[in-house]
Amino acid sequence: MTAPTRGYAAGMPRYDFRCRSCGATFELRRTMAQANDPAVCPEGHTDTAKLLSTVALGSSGPGSSAPQPAGGGGGGCCGGGCCG
Repeated sequence: MTAPTRGYAAGMPRYDFRCRSCGATFELRRTMAQANDPAVCPEGHTDTAKLLSTVALGSSGPGSSAPQPAGGGGGGCCGGGCCG
């Protein structure tokens, strides 16, 4: 279930929340300064928790020129040979 953005610009960060009372998961767009402000679930409950979200950035497909890590791409620093 997605909560309305309440007039915020589409470019604002999206934060996911879960209601501890009813189990609903919802999202809000708000400024980074408001990221940790309390949130009210769509059912009106105030006992909510902000969820940890992951972001995947990258590119793929023909013509992709994503940089490769040093040492042949073995998984990053201290696992791919980039540490000295």
